[in-house]
Amino acid sequence: MGNKQADLAGPGIGNYDEIAEQLPQNYTSLLTPMDTMRAVFAIKNYIEENLCKALNMQMVQVPLIVDRDSGVNDMLDRDGSRTPIEFSCGLGLEKPIQAQVVQAATKWKRMALKQFGCNAGEGLCTDMKAVRKDYFLDHDHSSYVDQWDWEKVITENDRTLDYLKETVKNIWKVIYDAGLYAQERFPQLKTDQYMDIPEELTFIHAEEILELYPDLPRKQRETKIIQDYPAVFIIGIGSVLKDGFPHEMRAADYDDWITETGTNKGLKTHGLNGDILVWNPVTKRRHELTSMGIRVTKDTLVKQMKISGQEDNLTLPYHQAILNDEIPLSIGGGIGQSRTFMYLLRKAHLGEVSVSVWPKILKEICSANNIHVLE
Repeated sequence: MGNKQADLAGPGIGNYDEIAEQLPQNYTSLLTPMDTMRAVFAIKNYIEENLCKALNMQMVQVPLIVDRDSGVNDMLDRDGSRTPIEFSCGLGLEKPIQAQVVQAATKWKRMALKQFGCNAGEGLCTDMKAVRKDYFLDHDHSSYVDQWDWEKVITENDRTLDYLKETVKNIWKVIYDAGLYAQERFPQLKTDQYMDIPEELTFIHAEEILELYPDLPRKQRETKIIQDYPAVFIIGIGSVLKDGFPHEMRAADYDDWITETGTNKGLKTHGLNGDILVWNPVTKRRHELTSMGIRVTKDTLVKQMKISGQEDNLTLPYHQAILNDEIPLSIGGGIGQSRTFMYLLRKAHLGEVSVSVWPKILKEICSANNIHVLE
């Protein structure tokens, strides 16, 4: 059980000796650095256009910085361990603004639905850039984060697993088709060296995975399941499972992870949210592409904040907007852009598709494995 508790601490492999062992040997990129950039922007344009069509959304501007007192920054988890970068701004102001660099636009998007006048069935998508300074930097975790952060207005009748699954299927089809589009543009991506991108997703609840592998921590359970089903959507992330631990910590004030959704062999299941994970044939590891979910109502917000010991935050403007029915019910998520490029372009490291800062030791490990990161 101690390993399960430690597994909740956060993302990343955790030490560079293990990374040196895990990175692929005899790796050769299928694309040159310049062709990689051409492919990145071709995929980016394809996904933005077709994701908006599939979910009836419009691309909109998104903040890089937000007011700390608004409560709209994404805290990523519940234990407060991953804090945003903060600074004072506003030259000449008697009381400067306390600004924070966003970690994700999760809460801002729901507020923005009202700002942009979205009706039920309409939504928005953003080209979100963020900084997460408290990540361990490995092959697929960076302090620089780029996501298609999206949000869509729904009705009370849409707050079901069926609606969630249908939305997930639409998103996966866009990602899958983007992979085919990239292969048409860059035929060198068509290779027997790696398995094809799976056309279908497998849906499975976190309780079901726990039942299959009751003694394994979460990351090892995920690794096991995606070796059998190389593209999965894991439902129900955040609520405590049968073993007394959540599948993964999830913030209390955006996804609804407490609502009962059914039973699994007599055990109640919870959660209107989940993650898409795939098997990365290059790194031979689990690879998370997106987190998403139906958002909290005012009732589930209060329950989840109480469970998380964060009831004091209910006075913040974002939380008050939910409690006072000032912003609509919604569904939303974040699709990792660099994660998606890395997966579709058969890359071994995020640094091959995006520019960030990496520790010297990691760059040396990558260089020894013929992995050349951008700087």
